[in-house]
Amino acid sequence: MVMDLYAENILDHYRHPRCKTRLPSPTVTHDEVNLSCGDAVTLDLLINGDHLQEIGWEGGGCAISQAAMSLLSEKLQGESLEDVESLKKEDVYELLGVPVGPRRTKCALLGFHTLKNALRKFHGEQSQGWMDTVESGAAHGN
Repeated sequence: MVMDLYAENILDHYRHPRCKTRLPSPTVTHDEVNLSCGDAVTLDLLINGDHLQEIGWEGGGCAISQAAMSLLSEKLQGESLEDVESLKKEDVYELLGVPVGPRRTKCALLGFHTLKNALRKFHGEQSQGWMDTVESGAAHGN
């Protein structure tokens, strides 16, 4: 029964994604593609001081990848950069609320990976590859 509620939440975020819009003047923009299935996310962040003032995105793909980006964007908008940068992959799984098997890991974490590389770009650092981001979960400098 609880699992059905989480599945409904994922479908709701997939059908009615939150913050799915491009920002007119983002501080940083970054895009990533999951080459194994074609899911894609372009992420815009408006950073004001030490806060993520606004988040916008566009993309396409499966329900898990798009719902995860929607859930993340809803959770992170207005948060401090410190909180955003401390986000771990487990937090994304918790937001989704359903078990994610190995074949869907990249789908579930595409938005997370895009966010981490957008923050690296903001800090003037190199983007990391998929495994580096997912294994460490670090935003930058860790």
